[in-house]
Amino acid sequence: MSKIGKKHIIIPSDVNVYINKQYIYVNGKLGILKQKLNKNIKIKIDKKKIIITNNLNNKKKFKSLHGLYRMLIYNMIIGVKNGYNKKLELVGIGYKANGSGRILNLNVGFSHTIVIKFCKKILIETENIKGSNTIITIYSCDKQLLGIVASKIRSIKKPEPYKGKGIRYKNEKIIIKTGKSV
Repeated sequence: MSKIGKKHIIIPSDVNVYINKQYIYVNGKLGILKQKLNKNIKIKIDKKKIIITNNLNNKKKFKSLHGLYRMLIYNMIIGVKNGYNKKLELVGIGYKANGSGRILNLNVGFSHTIVIKFCKKILIETENIKGSNTIITIYSCDKQLLGIVASKIRSIKKPEPYKGKGIRYKNEKIIIKTGKSV
């Protein structure tokens, strides 16, 4: 059995969890999330605890799924209760970002402005402080969706290795290469 999968998940008082056929639903103040379950993973809701068990203990694949589903459900509970956020930083002269809510406008060295519209579960804020880099903050209750959106925004203009210009995660370390030496 998985060491992580053995741990019980405590359900907070302001979060509701229920199972309908092959899906688990988690409902909280920030939204509703659902996850499809594997048929070999059994989930039991006992008062304010979730207990996850594995039918086939000896198969390596199902051992790993046991811990995976425990963490997915745990992340869903934390997401609908507190939410998640990621920060991206625009490094480069003239690189700007404007937007709030569900629309983001990026000026990152292209001849045109890039406009990105997001779904209901994503919220965007930008901080433009004179003399420092622009910060884009992304909020969501879904941790998986948040990571996907952050990586898509970063892929628009990845940090280049010589000057480090581009879109990077906040506090990300970029290894700068030396240029040609004569």
